[in-house]
Amino acid sequence: MKYFSKASSISENNASIKIKSSEIAFGITSESADDLPNPAELFLGSFSACILKNVERFSHLMNFEYSNAELIVSATRLEKPPRMDELNYELKIYTQDNSLNIDLLKKNIEKFGTIFNTVKSSCSINGKIEKLTE
Repeated sequence: MKYFSKASSISENNASIKIKSSEIAFGITSESADDLPNPAELFLGSFSACILKNVERFSHLMNFEYSNAELIVSATRLEKPPRMDELNYELKIYTQDNSLNIDLLKKNIEKFGTIFNTVKSSCSINGKIEKLTE
């Protein structure tokens, strides 16, 4: 599989990424720090999207139904060299389905997620999944 994105910026202003028919604005100046995501937050967003895509994928493969899923991701940044050192995630799945096997879902997300595996090769990831009734 191949992927493609196109990004551009305006000096002393903001930037955006174009992916398919979507455009995602992000900040590159201190003035936009409170309003627009920065590159580190976009990175966490990509990691989040990977997990949520796999929840949907594995709901079909593992035959469980869910109404929605919520994910919180946090990261620790090291200074020298600047990089992400540790990611933590908490995934909540809202379902009435008793057939959901949380341990197997976690194993599948952590084994088959493209972004998950890319990140795991460079920093530690800790996560937990919780099943909640609606």
